[in-house]
Amino acid sequence: MTMNFKSIFGETKPVIGMVHIGALPGSPLFDPALDLVASARADLLALQKAGFDAVMFGNENDRPYEFDVDTASTATMAVIIGQLKSEITVPFGVNVLWDPMSSIALGVATGAAFVREIFTGTYASDMGPWTPDAGGAMRYRNRLGRPDMAMLYNVCAEFAHSLDQRSLPDRARSAVFSSIPDAILVSGQITGEAAALSDLEAVKAVLPGTAVMANTGVKHDTVADILAIADGCIVGSSLKVDGDTWNCIDPERASDFMDRARAARI
Repeated sequence: MTMNFKSIFGETKPVIGMVHIGALPGSPLFDPALDLVASARADLLALQKAGFDAVMFGNENDRPYEFDVDTASTATMAVIIGQLKSEITVPFGVNVLWDPMSSIALGVATGAAFVREIFTGTYASDMGPWTPDAGGAMRYRNRLGRPDMAMLYNVCAEFAHSLDQRSLPDRARSAVFSSIPDAILVSGQITGEAAALSDLEAVKAVLPGTAVMANTGVKHDTVADILAIADGCIVGSSLKVDGDTWNCIDPERASDFMDRARAARI
């Protein structure tokens, strides 16, 4: 595992909880009556009280997603995180869907420990042709003075089909060789949908020295099996009221999830 990953998470298999910020100004679902800071604060505090190892702020509500995100979206996320910064007690990351450069910029501006994005590959997606630039994103991070900010590479994009005919393990192995990620993330087809355990096993088998994490669809009754294979996980939907991605965090569900995760890591 990279020094960046170890410096953030140590030897623990980290469980990262999502703070899904409400739809931002300019996006179709934006609701001016919603207090974006207050709703994000409630989710943040619930995750921290439940004992999550880290949190990640994302703009999942900004549907339809974009590859070149409006500057106002990134700026608003920065303001929200800035207002919560004094209350954040665990490492935090950011993800601006689906714009690697905006994710890097937001991470640097807010002092994030890590960013998550689709940095590699070529995809046919709901948003059109998808061709991210890992080299540009990593050089941008370093140019902004944050080589320590870990980059978590999602190698199986949600809402998309890879045009690369290589197997998922081969794509993951190639991404590690060519792009120097701090972790490889394995996802299901859409937000809240689980990655196949066989995919996690196959990717981890070819990358024994790289952190491999489950990125979507981790549930209360599967977290133990997932952490037996993966080096950590990112979870959002399972922690929400009624398990619905678009609801707020349910403190009881969040606490129960972390109880199970801690038991699985013993």
